[in-house]
Amino acid sequence: MVVVAVVSDTPMTVLWLDDVTADDFDSVGGKGASLGELTAAGLPVPPGFIVSAETYRSFLDETGIAEELFEVVDVDPGDSEALARAAERAQELIRETEMPESIRESILAAYDDLDDGAASVAVRSSATAEDLPDASFAGQQETFLNVDRSRLLDSVRDCWASLFTQRAIYYRNKKGFDHDVVNIAVVVQRMVDAERSGVMFTSHPTTGDSRVIVEAAWGLGEAVVSGAVSPDRYVVDRETGEILSVDVSTKKVMHVRDEETGETIERAVPEDKRDERVLSEADLERLVEMGDTVQTHYGDPQDVEWAIDEGEEDPETGTRGDLLLLQSRPITTIDDGDDSTADAETSEEGETAASVGGDQADAGGAGTADGGTQAENAAEDSDDGAGEVALTGFGASPGTVAGKVRIVRTLDHLDRVGEGDLIVAEMTTPDMVPAMERAAGIITDEGGMTSHASIISRELGVPAVVGTGDATQTLSDGEVVTVDGDKGTVRRGGAEPDSEDEDEESEPKPAAAAQVGASDRAAALASKPMTATDVKVNLSVPDAAERAADTGADGVGLLRTEHMVLSTGRTPERYIEEEGADAFVSELVDGIQKVAEAFYPRPVRVRTLDAPTDEFRELEGGENEPHEHNPMLGWRGVRRSLDQPDVFTTELAAFRQLYDIGYDNVEVMFPLVNDAEDVIRARELLVEAGIDPDKRPWGVMIETPAAALSIDGIVETGVDFVSFGTNDLTQYTLAVDRNNERIADRFDELHPAVLELIESTIETCRETDVSTSICGQAASKPAMVEALVEAGITSVSPNVDAVHDVQREAKRVEQRLLLDSVR
Repeated sequence: MVVVAVVSDTPMTVLWLDDVTADDFDSVGGKGASLGELTAAGLPVPPGFIVSAETYRSFLDETGIAEELFEVVDVDPGDSEALARAAERAQELIRETEMPESIRESILAAYDDLDDGAASVAVRSSATAEDLPDASFAGQQETFLNVDRSRLLDSVRDCWASLFTQRAIYYRNKKGFDHDVVNIAVVVQRMVDAERSGVMFTSHPTTGDSRVIVEAAWGLGEAVVSGAVSPDRYVVDRETGEILSVDVSTKKVMHVRDEETGETIERAVPEDKRDERVLSEADLERLVEMGDTVQTHYGDPQDVEWAIDEGEEDPETGTRGDLLLLQSRPITTIDDGDDSTADAETSEEGETAASVGGDQADAGGAGTADGGTQAENAAEDSDDGAGEVALTGFGASPGTVAGKVRIVRTLDHLDRVGEGDLIVAEMTTPDMVPAMERAAGIITDEGGMTSHASIISRELGVPAVVGTGDATQTLSDGEVVTVDGDKGTVRRGGAEPDSEDEDEESEPKPAAAAQVGASDRAAALASKPMTATDVKVNLSVPDAAERAADTGADGVGLLRTEHMVLSTGRTPERYIEEEGADAFVSELVDGIQKVAEAFYPRPVRVRTLDAPTDEFRELEGGENEPHEHNPMLGWRGVRRSLDQPDVFTTELAAFRQLYDIGYDNVEVMFPLVNDAEDVIRARELLVEAGIDPDKRPWGVMIETPAAALSIDGIVETGVDFVSFGTNDLTQYTLAVDRNNERIADRFDELHPAVLELIESTIETCRETDVSTSICGQAASKPAMVEALVEAGITSVSPNVDAVHDVQREAKRVEQRLLLDSVR
């Protein structure tokens, strides 16, 4: 049993914020303890009280529902129907059970003491298991804003019930947490009718230096926290007060209190305020001073939520409205070590400008962000103990590492790959992913920058050299070599790691942008450049989700399901035949759920199955696959899905289960459509699977010239978005095999014909309010990013190692366009 909270034997129904300190965590949860500390320090916190965790337990025990409640939720998380029934019954038990009179009276009496019973309050869940090292319950419990007396008790019960949504039950069962030891308090606090609100990091969230980062938007802070709006971003030197940078974003929506109903609604920001700066210099000075006070009180840098209400301008200070603090928690992401990034040059905004292991590419040249480099000089000097260059190829994933060669000619050889070994293969396939996760580096005979080996190695952050021609013949099993993923070389010998305390320089060094590591998601998002163009990330391996989320990406632009399916070792038909449809659904749900959880509430765009027949043919059941002369032009993508509706509807059932669990950030994307007819048929099957396309975001990939030329009909089908798969679009437009290293120099996503197809599609979609994205390899190229941002694309989705560089490039282009418009 995992003990999450200890509940007192002498419960107090209500505790006022004035009386709460950090020592009361078990009774008031993380939010409550933080607010009590701030109040005790004399800082401006809206008044309120906390319905204690003991009260929640008393409610369960006194009403006699505890035993049934915990029995109901003890279900197999993979059984979607059982999970749905459990969540429905558990929430029904809590919501429909009358509160004991003593609890009702205590809560209402406390409310009546707050502004004489006329207050509009925020009712916020405060879990006692919010910050455990092996699990995050963030976002799983509810908050209700603008609540009056008539809705207070129901809102408290709704907070309690939110412990038992499908998503929360599923997550705790998967993590091994017993439901009966997770408790919840509820904060009831006077609402701030915020004109402006946001988040402040009192020190830089990764370096810990004196730069304060502030994000601000119009209206209630819920819009900033939920990601509904792109806020302004300000960086201030706390010691000197100098404003280092100001990024004013276009703020399209805000959350406000509806004057008629009292409820919180989303409303469009007035046109004249969308591009207006939210905070003046005087406002920033006041915020920074407040942040310094908070940090001094706690003794550590803090992540602070704040709000400013409406008010007249103070003639002495120049500030307007009262500043109030809504929450403060420690920043846990500051690196105290002496790693190499501490000495990296920083930009004026304080973000790392140098990439570990490689030079930053310019807009038109080669480099990691551009998709790798090919070695031309085999006589590079080195001080890492490696000798002569044995092989050259494409540097597909940055970093340098030495290790023992493990030659993989068949899938039976994968078991020989241990931690820290180097996989050497003719090419990699999705079946190899588990071994690739153990490996320290990858070397292949075949393949280019968009090959499976390239994509997965970048995602996993391991150095890779592909397209060497004859690595499997030149190298010997067990010999030590050094892989240089920046230069595209493989050299004999090298300093092989031999202990857990190995020198840092002998470890793989993926791009700095992807090495935020265990950083807090909010910190990563706060320290990224603010752009109107969303910068998402491509993902294939669910186990890499945490690393990808920590880059600060705005979501996942492409999550490939075929890797989840192919890693089972069986074709979908064989798997369903042997294990059943429910087991197949569970495989998909488990993989997608890892990513959706890591990114929540940021969107995760999931592509339905798109594996060519030659990849299926290597699996059990593959003997039934057709032999195709060119599988990339064959039976794959939506054309296969439409031909196999039984398998396809089983695949779509996984999306339905994820929605039922509560992952409303998942979006469905159909690959390799040619025209509106393909899209209409796929949409019909979506409806048959119980998914409402008018309520759930869905879209298609534009990967063929036919799809780009048929865009008028496609947008009329009701798609919410289209996404360019430039790897396929380029090879189909130019008749160039993207995996053939012999003609790799002809594979050019920036070819005028390819760009014309993309730009004309974007133009049509902008006219019809359909979002556009790019999720191919080209999204990592600065030159492509520049062209697409100029064309008005909604989002770009590069590989995980290029996210930071693309964020910077998008910001640079947007700033230039803004300056050009006013010159």
